[in-house]
Formats: sequence, C-alpha cells, structure tokens
Amino acid sequence: MPSSQQEPQRETVEVDLGGRTVTVPKGGLYDRYRMETDLDEVARDPRVSGVDFFRELPKTKVDSPIGPTLTPNFYYRLSTARLTMLAPTRAIRSRLPRELAPLEVAPGLGLVSAMFFRYDVCDIDFYTEAAVGIAVKPARHGRLGFFDLVAALKNDRLDSYVLSLPVSTEIAQVRGHDGYGFPKWVTGLDVDIDAQRTTARVANDSGGTDLALSAPTPAQTIHPSGERVSSLTSYTSIGDAWHSTLSQTNVLASGTALVPRDVGLEVGEGRMADDLRSLRPIRTIQFDVVTEGQLALHMPVPTSVRSR
Repeated sequence: MPSSQQEPQRETVEVDLGGRTVTVPKGGLYDRYRMETDLDEVARDPRVSGVDFFRELPKTKVDSPIGPTLTPNFYYRLSTARLTMLAPTRAIRSRLPRELAPLEVAPGLGLVSAMFFRYDVCDIDFYTEAAVGIAVKPARHGRLGFFDLVAALKNDRLDSYVLSLPVSTEIAQVRGHDGYGFPKWVTGLDVDIDAQRTTARVANDSGGTDLALSAPTPAQTIHPSGERVSSLTSYTSIGDAWHSTLSQTNVLASGTALVPRDVGLEVGEGRMADDLRSLRPIRTIQFDVVTEGQLALHMPVPTSVRSR
C-alpha cells in the first residue's frame, strides 16, 4: 500500500484493556491475535518486506498496568520522520525532571526533536503518532557525552524524555499512557511518507493545526534486514518509580539531510506547539526519514537514575 493512502474505515469491536474498554478494527491483527500475532500470516501481507527480524525476538508474557500482555509489541511496517533542532540548555532544563540531564552538543546547547510516525502494519493495528522530545544523557552515564552525541546523531542509540506523544487510536493511547507512562492523547493525526515527500499534520482540540510538517524526503539508502538496527531508550515515571522503555528499529530504507533548508514546520496552537515553543529551538540541524522500517517496542522496566 503506498504511504499516501489512508487506512479505510472498518467495522470495530470492543476489547478490554486493563479494565478500560477500547475499540479496535474488527478482524484486524489485535482482534484476531491479541498480540500473539502469527508471523506467517504477516509475511503474506504485501506491505511487509519480511519477518526474519521478529523471529529472533520471542515474546514473553508479563504483568503490566494494562493487565497481562505480551512483549515486545511488533511493528511490521513503519515510516518515520525526525527533525533534530538545537535549543538552549536553560530552556531544556526547565522542562526536564531534575533526575535527567540534557545531552549537550556544546556548553549551553542541547538537542530537541519533533517526530512523526506512521505504523501501517502492527500488532495493535494501523495508527499514527507524533512527538516532541528531548535528547538526554543515559541515566547512569558519567562523562561520555561526546560518544552519546555521536551515537544520537547517527541514530544508532538515543536516550530521550518525551513531552508530547499524541496518537490516532484509542488502543495506542491506553497502552501508551497507562502501560508505558507516556503523555499520550487521541487526536486527528495524518502522516504520509514516501520516497518523494514527507508530510504530517497534528490537529488541536478545535480541529486547527497543532504541528505540521512538509518537506522533500531525503534520498533513501536501502539496508538489508538486520544490518542497521538502532535503539531508543525513553524514560518515564510510572507511579513513584522511574522506568526505561527500549525500542529497537530495523531500518530498511532511510536518508538524512544535514542543515536542511527546505523543511516547512508549522508551529500552530496546541499542546505540541506549546511544548516545542517552551524549548526555544534555534535551528534545525538534521532531518532524518525512514521510509521503511520495523520496530520491536518492549514494555517498560524499572530503572535507577542518578540523584542530581
């Protein structure tokens, strides 16, 4: 399915998720498999390049705030876009919990990002997502900031704290908010990414524009499955305890534009726009687009962070 097409409207069914009722597509992957998806069935989907990446990641059953569930959550076909921007450390620190420290590129300058995601084939069915995040130092690291910075800019390994994470479906909101501790809400959210162009729009509560992106897609490089697997660790507070959530992305086609000049980012009115403005971004230094990838999203685990 070309990325520019939207999922058709489908009949829905109600399912229980940790005591909360959500609707999911009738006959979709979640309705049929409840996270225990048949990989052979997924492999027959023409949108999915293959499932070898997932065969090496067996799922385990765990208890969670949303009830017993299987982890990791598998995303069989996705596309993503990320704008990385410089911002003053002072503004960043004002939005970070005191236990976390910004990853600095120079004294007084850190990294923030606006990200957009489209999940075409997933254990919890099609949805879109956007985020405003802050690059942070790994919670237990000492003075290895330079190496963390290089890894972050190469997208090999990134640690982050997320301020905003709107999604387009109920199940993604409940799982993300109740199960992972992320600041998620449901809104109108369109993300279209192909080899020529990348566009996204997040709606605010009144239907206007919260955040929107329009840009040519950077030239893409094809990667064999398993050759380029990046990791993202996100820190959240669940109850009174810090947790870390690991996501592993199997990058199949990606490209980067450094100091891009032709990226249009509209910062409108809404929760995402307010969060981005509060970070006082100075300029965009990198635009990364993955037109095809796969993802394993693990359930959060308790973690220790440095007292500051």
